[in-house]
Amino acid sequence: MEFIEAYEQHVWGVYGFLAYRTRSPEEAEDLTQETFERALKAWPRFDPARNDARPWLLVIARNVYVDSRRRQAARPRVAPEVEVGAGPESAGSIDANLGPDPEVSAALARLKRREREAIALRFGADLPVAGVAEVLGISVANAQQILSRSLRRLRTLLEQSAVNY
Repeated sequence: MEFIEAYEQHVWGVYGFLAYRTRSPEEAEDLTQETFERALKAWPRFDPARNDARPWLLVIARNVYVDSRRRQAARPRVAPEVEVGAGPESAGSIDANLGPDPEVSAALARLKRREREAIALRFGADLPVAGVAEVLGISVANAQQILSRSLRRLRTLLEQSAVNY
């Protein structure tokens, strides 16, 4: 498999994972780009005979996401300048409907980090449970348990927010 093939096959899965983990399509797009930049640099070390590109890329995406959060935590907080008319719907190449809707995003934010990550891998990256387990470095049974509990908790949070409206 060539790098361009891996990119074409997996870019939307990587973006979907990051869209579930971030709060903005623009950030997910930037982190997707950074993921593939890192992957391209590491590509000579990747062995398609031994590994599947999808989980390999998602591990890189996960590391890129963690690194971005560390960088954000290290920066002093400054109120962002907001450009009039700017927003997800005005970003030319980004579909504002990608990623979870705002209500689901708010509920996801209330889950534990591991729960959010498992849901992002399963539904954002569209990985099977075995793939989630591989990326997280856990057993399939453990991944199933985390996903089951996370989805129950997410459902409860969404039901609570629906009652409050």
